[in-house]
Amino acid sequence: MGAAKSNIPLSYFDATEFILCIFMLKFDLMNELHYISTAPLKIATVYRILEQQSPLALSPEAIDAIEHSYAYLHDKLASAKKPIYGINTGFGSLCDTSISAKDLAQLQENIVVSHACGTGPTVPPDIVKIMLLLKIQSLSYGYSGVHLQTVQRLIDFYNHDLMPIVYQQGSLGASGDLAPLAHLSLPLLGKGYFHGPKGPLAAEIVLKNYDWTPITLAAKEGLALLNGTQFMGAYGVHALIKSYRLMYLSDMIAALSMEAFNCNNSALDAMIHLVRPHAGQIKTAERITAFIADSQMALEPNKKVQDPYSFRCVPQVHGATKDTISFVHNTFHTEINSVTDNPLVFGAADKIISGGNFHGQPLAFGLDFMAIAMAELGNISERRTYQLISGTRGLPAFLVQNPGLNSGLMILQYTAASIVSQNKQLATPASVDSIVSSNGQEDHVSMGANAATKCDQILNNVTTILAIELINASQAMSFRNNHATSDFLTSVLRAFREDVPLVDQDRIFSTDIQQAIDFLEHLNIDPDELF
Repeated sequence: MGAAKSNIPLSYFDATEFILCIFMLKFDLMNELHYISTAPLKIATVYRILEQQSPLALSPEAIDAIEHSYAYLHDKLASAKKPIYGINTGFGSLCDTSISAKDLAQLQENIVVSHACGTGPTVPPDIVKIMLLLKIQSLSYGYSGVHLQTVQRLIDFYNHDLMPIVYQQGSLGASGDLAPLAHLSLPLLGKGYFHGPKGPLAAEIVLKNYDWTPITLAAKEGLALLNGTQFMGAYGVHALIKSYRLMYLSDMIAALSMEAFNCNNSALDAMIHLVRPHAGQIKTAERITAFIADSQMALEPNKKVQDPYSFRCVPQVHGATKDTISFVHNTFHTEINSVTDNPLVFGAADKIISGGNFHGQPLAFGLDFMAIAMAELGNISERRTYQLISGTRGLPAFLVQNPGLNSGLMILQYTAASIVSQNKQLATPASVDSIVSSNGQEDHVSMGANAATKCDQILNNVTTILAIELINASQAMSFRNNHATSDFLTSVLRAFREDVPLVDQDRIFSTDIQQAIDFLEHLNIDPDELF
């Protein structure tokens, strides 16, 4: 969390900024509403909601489900003769400790404040926004026993772009993402902080400015807010969306590198891939073939019979990543349309059942699998960069005139290699670990939260590695100026050159890398090409 300026208290909330927030809300509300309902929430739908900044609203069926669940729970509690976990008992290993009726509200507030033990870097606001969306979705199914006003207040936070400050460290990924979700929930009570343009904004002050009264949590509400997989889920959804972009970009940049390296495009022939019909492999070959469809360079004679694996096996390697991401996509699609708190309220069946839907094992495996697969995109990208600067295929060493006087792109490959090595370390699975907690009650945990944060780092690293390959491939293309590549790749090169100029002599290349990263992150890609 960035520190506030020394002359600005944490409670500071500028009136001008507040008015601006109201104005922006009115602007946002002009966008199409997304209604929270039982309709499956797709990853592509989440992407659309975020891109279009669609405000949220509860559908009539969601309102009805929430109200019925709340009413049933409180009717049941009034007549309960047996302890109900987390409602009239303590939590974790304190599950056998009974709580008196007069203390039930205090119990729920206590669990939120006591579990707010997060530390480390803050979760980026765009991921917090997904956390809010997923928590709202899960609570709306009517199996959590929460009050309607609690869910509505979370929607208010989302629609007003008020993102609670949440920390990356603290979750074991098993009893739900307890610490992160506690920080997400604190502002409901008028506690904790929101992200602000000048630093943290105290929730107490923000609520007063919106004329919102802090919520007094009823029985089970604190537990429902904290039990759940929305931290892992949000990171996973964010990672999936980013992965789809990176898979497209890796294919595009690989196509450019293949052109620059004067590759034999027979390795893209559909006949090869149809006799080993992995879906991702076929898609990669088809996409790259389309990228270079009208290239004159593809017709150039004197090509090598075979190219190095980092070029020749792009369909197989990139394709394997695509197939992995498809598997992970299915896991997260199921998860974000699930109820993951505990206990669960089944009013129609007249049951309140304790279970373990909060355990993040499916997500931990998925996040680790995604991390490995995406790291490999960076691995093979760096190998193509190495080949491009090697002084072969008619290209000068390090892709610069007067090598020796100029080091050219030599050290960019060092940087890529360093990041690839870090990714290999980060790709070590978190899900193989478990540490006993809660005095032995929670004796097996998923470590999915750690899997989530390191997967995010890997994806950021892959973006940098691809940016370095793009710098090298575009530079190599400048030495092929007698031959035209495809119209599509020509347009990419033209746009890239507006941000990153050709290298004619040595300069500070960290600037080029950052500009290339910005280019990739802001490149407009049709969503239909991604999902």
